[in-house]
Amino acid sequence: MAADPVPSHFELFDLPPSFGVDTGQLELRYRELQRNLHPDRFVNAGDRERLLSVHQAAWINEAYRTLKDPLLRGRYLLELAGYAFDDEHHTTRDAAFLMEQMELREALSGVRGEDDAFDALGSIMQRIGADLSALETQLGDQLAAGDSDAQAAAADTLVKMQFFRKLQDEAVELEVALEDEMA
Repeated sequence: MAADPVPSHFELFDLPPSFGVDTGQLELRYRELQRNLHPDRFVNAGDRERLLSVHQAAWINEAYRTLKDPLLRGRYLLELAGYAFDDEHHTTRDAAFLMEQMELREALSGVRGEDDAFDALGSIMQRIGADLSALETQLGDQLAAGDSDAQAAAADTLVKMQFFRKLQDEAVELEVALEDEMA
């Protein structure tokens, strides 16, 4: 007898497999699953049940993180569609995009020299957020198209989103460092 196939993250949370996720429903279902399957509920159960509970809780947490994060959700949808995403070899050749990344990195490195470093950093963070939001919209459209050309374009968009996510993290680290310097 064949084992039942593992349900997708979307099936686990009773959500349709699409980029546009109802975050309210996701959150509600997550709390419900955690309440029912959390390992604390199985303290007095047998070893097998406790171990199964730990594995299920880990799977629920991973599925939740994946579906909540647009970058991870987009990548997961590509994987569900059979697209082989290769982190080591997949990069973007978009020269304009790469130039923008260099400009943003230079702007971040020059923030400390500005008269109002927080204002300069805030402007950069707004630009990063706007660009990331535009890429999320673009990714949703590409994933909805579903053909192989759109999947390749979606993979390229994911790479760009990763660049912006890294820039966003660096900007937040810089903000914390500036706040520490002010204290």
